[in-house]
Amino acid sequence: MESSAKYPGVTNGDGYAVGNLDDLGEGPGFRKLRDGLGVTAFGVNAIVMPPGIETGFHYHERQQELYFVHRGNVEIEFGDGTVHQLREGSLARVDPATLRKIRNAGEVEAVYVIAGGKDGYVGKDGQAPPDEERIRQIPDHA
Repeated sequence: MESSAKYPGVTNGDGYAVGNLDDLGEGPGFRKLRDGLGVTAFGVNAIVMPPGIETGFHYHERQQELYFVHRGNVEIEFGDGTVHQLREGSLARVDPATLRKIRNAGEVEAVYVIAGGKDGYVGKDGQAPPDEERIRQIPDHA
């Protein structure tokens, strides 16, 4: 296991990377999860947004996005004028050409994660190694 010079708090192993949001930057703005964790199959970033800040409207040419609010309270406004409250744990799927903007609607710093991709879902390809159960009870939690 090793860390990179650019992201010393991220641990890289054979086929994986593990880190914390704070390992990928500091202060408000973008945290490049894709770059920091070596994600190659889809785009993914986290945004740390102070109170009183909003993005401008934007859209994408090709990628659909999924927004997940990790911390705080944000509003997502669409090009048709509708506004939705997204509290911690909320999700929003947005198609590429749909105009959207995000604002921090709370009094504390908000953190949301955006995953984007194109060309579909890879379904049911998870496999357990031989003699391994997919789900089991942890002995101390029975």
